[in-house]
Amino acid sequence: MLCHPMNDFELGGLIAAPFTPFTKDGELNLDAIEKQASRLVETGVKGAFVCGTTGEGLSMSTEQRMRVAQRWAEVCRGGSLKLIVHVGHNSQTDAIALAVHAQKIGAHAVSALPPFFFKPGRVDHLVSFLCPVAGAAPELPFYFYHIPSMTGVTLSMYELLQSAAKIPNFRGIKFTHGDLMEFERCKRFENGRYEIAWGVDEMLLGALALGATPAVGSTYNYAAPNYTRMITAFKAGDVTTARTCAARSVDLVSILLRHGGLRTGKALMSLSGIDCGPTISPVEPLSSDEISSVRQSLEEIGFFEWRK
Repeated sequence: MLCHPMNDFELGGLIAAPFTPFTKDGELNLDAIEKQASRLVETGVKGAFVCGTTGEGLSMSTEQRMRVAQRWAEVCRGGSLKLIVHVGHNSQTDAIALAVHAQKIGAHAVSALPPFFFKPGRVDHLVSFLCPVAGAAPELPFYFYHIPSMTGVTLSMYELLQSAAKIPNFRGIKFTHGDLMEFERCKRFENGRYEIAWGVDEMLLGALALGATPAVGSTYNYAAPNYTRMITAFKAGDVTTARTCAARSVDLVSILLRHGGLRTGKALMSLSGIDCGPTISPVEPLSSDEISSVRQSLEEIGFFEWRK
């Protein structure tokens, strides 16, 4: 078993949520992962949050998710990328198995969203579900994955932090929600005791103003330099440049949402030189006409110039 020092771990910087590569027949294409990882390193990304929303984790079998995590662990080993494996599942038993596997293969951290079919109605119910999942990988930091737009679980994250000490390896929250007020409260909880990673790419500038440090997102797979420039400009007090970068992010995400974020993001990977294949059912990949339309829209906003 490969473990990393948990007490010294921090997410820090930009963390990409990679797409899971598939063949046109819907089989895993694990050979593409090394190229994905190399691109992340080249563009200054600090980590990979795998098998989450962007990675279609909830559309894959547990065995497929383990294979994907295993390959990412192999390509990250000895390098600069931090590997965070999403282990969330409606089945607590499967979530536990995924967490055990993540620790065994040498992941740096694990994360889990809440069960979202039968939903926890109270924070203590959520904590009861998460305790054995996080406990299955006791050597790894655990991050709760808050994404109410997808899960429908709208429990208070501040209240979750108040109960988080019941999970010994709880390290923070992947906060994929546009509620800047709650984000700020969570950031200040017990003088910043927990790491709150911002997860809404197009709103990163607003989160930076509230002290966001790590940020997890899908557009960092192919446009990380734009966000790095934003962060650098913000820290230097160059508000004009930071706002320009933020506007570019908004324009990009608007195109993604127009055609469907996941399916368009995968097409964008191909347009950016890394073929991650199609989305898998129930999400249909873009048609050739839609891809042409996306390319035209991207050219209109200058994406292929400023993404570098």
